[in-house]
Amino acid sequence: MAFLFGRGGRQKSPSELARTLKDNLPKLETNTPTPKTEEEVARTMSAMKLIVQGTTETPPQPDAVHALIHSIIQEDLLYDISKSIRLLPFEARKDAQILFSHILRFKPQNAAPGDPSAISYLVLQRPEIIIELCRGYNHATSAMPCGQILRQALAYDTIAAVILYDESQPGTGEKAVQLKEVDVGRKQSGTGTFWSFFTWINKGSFEVSADAFTTFRDILTKHKQLVSQYLATNYDLFFGEFYNPILLNSPSYVTKRQSIKLLGELLLDRSNYIVMTQYVASGENLKLTMNLLKDDRKMVQYEAFHVFKVFVANPNKSEEVRRLLGKNRGRLLRFLPGFLEGRTDDDQFLDEKSFLVRQIELLGEEGEGRTGGGGGGGSGGQAVGAVA
Repeated sequence: MAFLFGRGGRQKSPSELARTLKDNLPKLETNTPTPKTEEEVARTMSAMKLIVQGTTETPPQPDAVHALIHSIIQEDLLYDISKSIRLLPFEARKDAQILFSHILRFKPQNAAPGDPSAISYLVLQRPEIIIELCRGYNHATSAMPCGQILRQALAYDTIAAVILYDESQPGTGEKAVQLKEVDVGRKQSGTGTFWSFFTWINKGSFEVSADAFTTFRDILTKHKQLVSQYLATNYDLFFGEFYNPILLNSPSYVTKRQSIKLLGELLLDRSNYIVMTQYVASGENLKLTMNLLKDDRKMVQYEAFHVFKVFVANPNKSEEVRRLLGKNRGRLLRFLPGFLEGRTDDDQFLDEKSFLVRQIELLGEEGEGRTGGGGGGGSGGQAVGAVA
């Protein structure tokens, strides 16, 4: 516990710890930070962790916790930590997660009901902290600690809104988005923070990709009203330029499978009804889904099936979709009975497959004579490759 003390054995106050960290973090940015600097940063962050977390023998003292959090916010340390987290020693990165976790939950005594005070600070005064945490996905060392912090902060709609609507660019010194100035009806440029997740997911290392996708999924599934508005406004950009070409056609098996599964969840969520009707009215989207049905990987096929069934079960099919299903009717009726035939213990899947076969049988015969031949691979029966 000696690291809690300053010169002459005097225990460092919370404000002194904050000042010490403030002074040392910039030194990590040099090409060759000294071991002494790294050690001082690690000691200081460990001391801060003990204040907010306490020990098995000594619980945290509310006055000390309040003083430390006040000093951290006063010194703008959350921003400095979020920028420098990739440079911290390993244990200090874990301590940074713990500090953020306690600060995000912290409420002063006698605080008014509502969000913790730290959330208001992050959203209204320093949204740059959230954006820097997102940019932690640019580095393997900071991806997981930043992801853990983000997902805790994403318990609040306002944090998700900062990520969705921020269009500041790294290295420009731009301020992050101010939510009070956002026009939710204005289409996004595709260059903001949220859209960077597609790059982090598709081009990052496995660890970066997996963690970024988990955060991406939380943004899209835990904030239903916010996201349904966002997707409706940015439908063409989201699906046409990003989700379909980048994630559904990803060379990564894991990314492709997770992305198809997430797509199915989004389409089947009632809050996304407008987006769903637009998506399943598109012949191009149906072609993509039918091609995914014949992927070499069974789990990709299975997840694609749950998207395909939305097209077929839709009672108000567009003329484009009805025509495409009609042209492929014969192929589908040969393909589906043997599709994933090994899933004999999945009663729901078997029932849904039978239902789709019945629905396709009811389709008109239009164009069926022109669908013969073609196709290879697939899981049982003739391949289902879509005919335009």
